[in-house]
Amino acid sequence: MRFDYSPFFRSTVGFDRLIDMLESASDQGYPPYNIERSDENNYRVTVAVAGFGEKDLTVDVKDRVLTIAGKREDEGARPNARPGAYLHQGIAGRAFERNFQLAEHVEVKGARLENGLLHVDLERVVPEEKKPRRIAINAPELKTIEGSKAA
Repeated sequence: MRFDYSPFFRSTVGFDRLIDMLESASDQGYPPYNIERSDENNYRVTVAVAGFGEKDLTVDVKDRVLTIAGKREDEGARPNARPGAYLHQGIAGRAFERNFQLAEHVEVKGARLENGLLHVDLERVVPEEKKPRRIAINAPELKTIEGSKAA
């Protein structure tokens, strides 16, 4: 049985339907990833991509969907591949594609590959006309009676 928890997460800044995204991603277990919130408007998606190089990875955004894909060259075709057979091959190198639904006004600021982890930085940029603003409350000015005459 699936429960819709999205009403509880409506105040989360940056991602609409966070639970739906996590549930759909749990169906795909490879590669593992983290979603971090560094402050009110900045996020980072970190994907474990050990064995993939910069040329093997693509990061695209289209229609508010962030797509991270990886496809390695064939091991035999790599120019610096060592001869011999694996006794155990535990590092997955299969092709993958991960999709993340982005909320409105979330922009990809950059991506970098570091120590087998792909970091994609996101920022929520809300236009001024969409930001909440406080309205001053004006009350009518009270008239005071000066002098010795009373009303």
